[in-house]
Amino acid sequence: MDLFQLETFLAVVEEKGFSRAAGRMHRTQSAVSQTVRKLEDELGETLFERSSRDGSVTDAGALLLKYAEELLNLRGRAREALRELRELQHGKVSIAANEFTVLYLLVALHRFRRLHPTIHIEVQRSLAADVARSVVNHHVELGMLSFRPDDEQLSSIIVYTDELAFVVYPGHPLATSLEVSIRELGAEFFVAHNVRSPYREKVLQAFAKHKTALHMPVELPNIEAIKQFVAMGNGVALLPRIAVEAEINRGELVQIPVKELQMERKVRLVYRRGASLSHAARAFMKVLELMAAQQNGPYLFQKERG
Repeated sequence: MDLFQLETFLAVVEEKGFSRAAGRMHRTQSAVSQTVRKLEDELGETLFERSSRDGSVTDAGALLLKYAEELLNLRGRAREALRELRELQHGKVSIAANEFTVLYLLVALHRFRRLHPTIHIEVQRSLAADVARSVVNHHVELGMLSFRPDDEQLSSIIVYTDELAFVVYPGHPLATSLEVSIRELGAEFFVAHNVRSPYREKVLQAFAKHKTALHMPVELPNIEAIKQFVAMGNGVALLPRIAVEAEINRGELVQIPVKELQMERKVRLVYRRGASLSHAARAFMKVLELMAAQQNGPYLFQKERG
């Protein structure tokens, strides 16, 4: 029993006869009769009263009619739901990001939300080391990383370039400096993030290269806490520029260039290589691509790994 057989059966009932049903379905009356007969053979039941010419159904036919209507209505609803998905009236964008990389998503999510307000946005907080695994294992469609993933199952696109910013509170002795060296920072106390990352390792290597101690007596769990603690007059910090732009503009923090720490941060969007992405995910990527085309700034759309 298939949906076409049920559609033919329903047409005979609604048109009250095989001839009119054949006209509605653009088929011959013989073809309609054969389809109904095959359905009856498969079910082992007679569906129409053969003595009647108005498509009257038997008890078995009346019972099947209810289910046929439900199934064909369900097919119609499924088609409508898929159409709405294609037209971005429904759907979901699922993205894995850590506390740092989620900051780069905000402007893009703002624009995407304006264009597609009915699409559900779900950003899952993940450790940087877990983002790639979440994408590969189908827990999310997209991921944000500040380093190039090693997994060959992933494709990546550079979508933003940022820098690592050295910041101090306004009253700090170094606050008026135009530039400092790593050696000058050997006496400073750094407020650090307590989650290790590739950039933290690069900073450690840079200090070791210049034979300078890196003191990190305070480690805090998130960026907001680090910013506030430094702004209160406690030590110094190295944070993504995007995370401290507002505080720098308001004069709550001061950024000072460190000549040996000119570290560019490339933020990547990653997804499963060869994956058939959802309509919503492709629409979000299109927003990122348009942002890169419209701005002469940090937003990019450079395919790194196909």
